[in-house]
Amino acid sequence: MDIHSEKILILDFGSQTTQLIARRIREQKVYSEIHPFNISIDKIRELKPTGIVLSGGPCSVYDEDAPHCDSEVFELGVPILGICYGAQLMVQQNGGKVEKAEKREFGKADLHVSFTEGLFAGLETGDFPHQVWMSHGDRIEVLPEVFEVTATSEHSPYAAIRHTQKPFVAVQFHPEVAHTLIGNDVLRNFIFGICGCSPNWTMHSFIEANVEAIREKVGDGHVICALSGGVDSSVVAAIIHKAIGDQLTCIYVNNGLMRTGESESILRFFREKTKLNVIQVDATEFFLSELDGVLDPEIKRKRIGLGFIKIFEEEAHKIGEVQYLAQGTLYPDVIESVSFRGEAPIKSHHNVGGLPDIMKLDLIEPLRELFKDEVRELGLELGLPEEAIYRQPFPGPGLGIRIMGEVTGERLDILRQADVIVLEEMRKAGLYRKVWQSFAVLLPIQTVGVMGDGRTYENVVAIRAVDSRDAMTADWSRLPYDVLGVISSRIINEVRGVNRVCYDISSKPPATIEWE
Repeated sequence: MDIHSEKILILDFGSQTTQLIARRIREQKVYSEIHPFNISIDKIRELKPTGIVLSGGPCSVYDEDAPHCDSEVFELGVPILGICYGAQLMVQQNGGKVEKAEKREFGKADLHVSFTEGLFAGLETGDFPHQVWMSHGDRIEVLPEVFEVTATSEHSPYAAIRHTQKPFVAVQFHPEVAHTLIGNDVLRNFIFGICGCSPNWTMHSFIEANVEAIREKVGDGHVICALSGGVDSSVVAAIIHKAIGDQLTCIYVNNGLMRTGESESILRFFREKTKLNVIQVDATEFFLSELDGVLDPEIKRKRIGLGFIKIFEEEAHKIGEVQYLAQGTLYPDVIESVSFRGEAPIKSHHNVGGLPDIMKLDLIEPLRELFKDEVRELGLELGLPEEAIYRQPFPGPGLGIRIMGEVTGERLDILRQADVIVLEEMRKAGLYRKVWQSFAVLLPIQTVGVMGDGRTYENVVAIRAVDSRDAMTADWSRLPYDVLGVISSRIINEVRGVNRVCYDISSKPPATIEWE
């Protein structure tokens, strides 16, 4: 089964919401993937997209160094949807004109649709206002001769356009964001009405295709799986075990950066509730020595990642005849580790970038194409219990990236105690499953406090709780004040060495979910 026979290719021009476009398309059960704007035309032909989306972006198309895709994209005969910057690029590369707008459009706007077909099939026309979300300082001033207007807004006479002869459509607004109330309708009309796709991207079909692919790749070989207890590695282990059974050995590495009682809980779960063969490795001393004196977060991540590889290499040698390493790399990991311009990435993910030369194993990454919510859906389809599927995400580098500054045994103890309190109170308040992630962070500063009528100079703990669907974007959770009050009071009273608690109200972007 070829689950990629139909795909929508998204060319990324640097928009903060490019990943949302991919998610919205996949919600329609059609596969989509993101590539840099400068992908070669030969590679696009090789991918054989059913449709192409040109994303938004922060630049102006008339800037000297503005990102442009190969103009031959418009000669492929493939339906193309331009969004914001992508719409302006389509106009410019087909002979039209884009200029700086006298009145910029940022935020909600009313869209008036000219006729109910194409992108706007099934929507009301004329004076009826459709709420959309605009975010641009330029506007289309002159349409190419072969284009016509299909919708307008107060400040955009060409808020939506289409080619009169080819399947090219474009919108000045962002259909991928929730504030555009007709966004799903617009994307659905492009995917099914213009591109002619079928809704074949399901987790059931994903399992069928990947089980077959894993069996073919592994043959009679042996696979070791990096098992952390999180949903990603649990689902990886489940789908590989479904494919090859006892040819899989799972390795759980306690890196000394886990939360209180977590290692014991994880091992108990897998040994009692699954049929997986799990080996335990306690590498606490090794990892703490590797992090001794390290302050830079990128170096932390890389040392932890290389540390895992070293442990897996040693264990593979003990098992013998191991050819493959399986790990829970997700699509967001891949996206965040590569910049659309090839500049510095958002952050280095410990499981992205292949294996070092010292490890003579091939990688198996069955979830590399999936977003987190798709992984949870896949896990349920594979029959994993909800307690494994709906655990809040926990980073591979563990508490090492929730301690700002040097990682020491003493600082780990402080953070562990604070983190236990956060999770206990979130569960008591019925909020654990309602937020995406909630945790404590130990800051590298000390502040003055008063405890028992005496002056203190101790550590600061920050609380982080976010709402998200796939970790590509996130908003800070509006936790009840009384819950925050209890968490703060308990941490200050119960955790020695802490005299101040703060709550992080930063969204992603501009912040990331984790602090390092």
